[in-house]
Amino acid sequence: MRLKTSLLKEPKHKELVSCVGWTTADELYSCSDDHQILKWNLLTSETTRVVKLPDDTYPIDLHWLPRSVGGKKQSQAESFVLTSSDGKFHLISKVGRVEKSVEAHSGAVLAGRWNSEGTALATVGEDGQVKIWSKSGMLRSTLAQQGTPVYSVAWGPDSEKVLYTSGKQLIIKPLQPNVKVLQWKAHDGLILKTDWNSVNELILSAGEDCKYKVWDSYGHLLYSSQPHEYPITSVAWSGDGELFAVGSFHTLRLCDKTGWSYALEKPNTGSIFNIAWSVDGTQLAGACGNGHVIFAHVVEQRWEWKNFEITLIKRRTMQVHNVINDAVDLLEFRDRVIKASLNYGHLVVSTSLQCYVFSTNNWNTPLIFDLKEGTVTLILQAERHFLLVDGGGLYLYSYEGRLISSPKFPGMRTDILNAQTVSLSNDTLAVKDKADEKVIYIFDAISGKPLGDGKSLTHKTEIVEIALDQKGLTNERKIAFIDKNRDLYITSVKRFGKEQKIVKIGTMVQTLAWNDTSNLLCGIQDTRFTVWYYPNTVYVDKDLLTKTLYEKDASDFSKNPQIVHFVGNQITIRRADGSLIHVNISPYPVILHEYVSSSKWEDAVRLCRFVKDQTMWACLAAMAVANKDMATAEIAYASIGEIDKVQYINSIKDLPSKESRMAQILLFSGNIQEAETLLLQTGLIYQAIQVNINLYNWDRALELAVKHKTHVDTVLAYRQKFLEDFGKKETNKRFLQYAEGLEVDWNKSKPK
Repeated sequence: MRLKTSLLKEPKHKELVSCVGWTTADELYSCSDDHQILKWNLLTSETTRVVKLPDDTYPIDLHWLPRSVGGKKQSQAESFVLTSSDGKFHLISKVGRVEKSVEAHSGAVLAGRWNSEGTALATVGEDGQVKIWSKSGMLRSTLAQQGTPVYSVAWGPDSEKVLYTSGKQLIIKPLQPNVKVLQWKAHDGLILKTDWNSVNELILSAGEDCKYKVWDSYGHLLYSSQPHEYPITSVAWSGDGELFAVGSFHTLRLCDKTGWSYALEKPNTGSIFNIAWSVDGTQLAGACGNGHVIFAHVVEQRWEWKNFEITLIKRRTMQVHNVINDAVDLLEFRDRVIKASLNYGHLVVSTSLQCYVFSTNNWNTPLIFDLKEGTVTLILQAERHFLLVDGGGLYLYSYEGRLISSPKFPGMRTDILNAQTVSLSNDTLAVKDKADEKVIYIFDAISGKPLGDGKSLTHKTEIVEIALDQKGLTNERKIAFIDKNRDLYITSVKRFGKEQKIVKIGTMVQTLAWNDTSNLLCGIQDTRFTVWYYPNTVYVDKDLLTKTLYEKDASDFSKNPQIVHFVGNQITIRRADGSLIHVNISPYPVILHEYVSSSKWEDAVRLCRFVKDQTMWACLAAMAVANKDMATAEIAYASIGEIDKVQYINSIKDLPSKESRMAQILLFSGNIQEAETLLLQTGLIYQAIQVNINLYNWDRALELAVKHKTHVDTVLAYRQKFLEDFGKKETNKRFLQYAEGLEVDWNKSKPK
């Protein structure tokens, strides 16, 4: 990926340009110390003067009112705030009319930012004050006062916190009083610029120590650049939070969200004081110290899948390279490409007005349909369909271009969703809620309605990343997620009344991905790269889980690696420096999954005997129990030396009725409640009572015996024997009540 920059021969402004801001994807306003506000039209390459400001007004910062909030286009998206050196900020309409000027600070107003809803404005100044204003310019509160100038301000993702600079410190202050303020030393020099992204919730800072840094929202350092030659004068996130740009003297950099640099340009600009990304994230503009405005397009993004490599070579042209036969195809588009995704044999491309769907078998005849909103922020693919996310909602389309469903939930904000917070499979869509980070909404992909009994999935702590498995039956669909403590959990998606257990299967997990063709899960936990060959083991036989893992040292992946994808038996991992590493795992687990899904148990056993690997046998044992195939389970458990389980399986085989066998298999997997329900439904009351006695669930055993008026004496007898063995006296009132006058003669009751 790189930047394609363009500068005019002669600058349009006579003095330094202090700030720039986009109205649409093709129109930009720039303000300069020559008191001019210019409008740049990129389609016609025309530049027109909007207004000349008074001679004593030197503009410093500009921010357009957000255009759309929650999918609703606002009528007042036609105005911007301009802060100036005379201590005022001005609300100016698109045509250049100054609607209102407000005396805000003593000394220059160094920055002004609208929140994401456009309902409040934060300004900071040389007087060290941080102030919050209403949309109409009325002062709501003075959030902070300090002795040093505040150079930059940014709103938190939920618009409830404000980030501002204080010398070498960064401070996050909530709007609510009496809430803890977060403050930390971020740079060794004065901090000049900061930005906070609402999608990935990461913070950027730039300082006079010539470094730029990436932080999480708790103030933990994720990336620090090498010192540059000159102070970093500007940083800015792209809207979707995947990229950011860095400006310095004669320097423009394009970086990945994890900090490493894609491209470095050395344009003749002087210092770049301000960077603004266009609405669709395809280009950026920089305000230059020598009067120029620099435009830069992001080109040469690459997508890979199996033997195809696709590159965006120009704004409207993609090149497809098939590495097997070296065939090259060029794909031309009418408008510029905004987003693309390549997976499951299809390339989905969204331009500013249309969506194109290509099959990898035929690049010549794409399916094309028009888009409602235009700016697609995310494309997710599953085998049968794909999801488009834009400012207005979630839209699920088939690869034939038919709209399948458009799921909705209360308080939905689609502009802040990314690949970590939305997951799609053939039958299910999962979305992590932003209002309550502990909640995941789960929808039926085809109908767009909430799944199961309509309840969302709720966890005890905030969730960071979610992923649905891709294969298998709908009623066995699993979702894996990482919470704030970096613990990895797995749970079932189909939820009818019965609360499915959420089971923890990993700790200190940085990143995860499901395989595209079978339900293998991989992740990087702490210093180990781990593949869960059969995560469902936790619901079948928890003790086996550790035996179904593949683990490998991950220290050579460096700090904070990310799994890009897991296709076939190859996993692609991106290191913190941007380099890609490919890790191959054994192809046998995938083959085993295929055999089991088509019930070829003999082939599965033959494969395990051929591979002679304990992990494979452990997977087969768990799969066999899950599918109630006890003959295969017996062979597999014997091969891994679990003799006690082999004996138990043998004892199950000898049971007379099918129902008791089923109940014992359920017990084997730890599903006590289900086993008991099954026995009671089929009238095997004594067995249900015996199950509870064997598990020392005394109260439940007695409750069943009394309810069904049978075997009360048996329960009391076992209880008495249990207490005698431990030399204890009966203290439970219910047992004392029923035990009055009951004599137990074990000799009599024992069969000869």
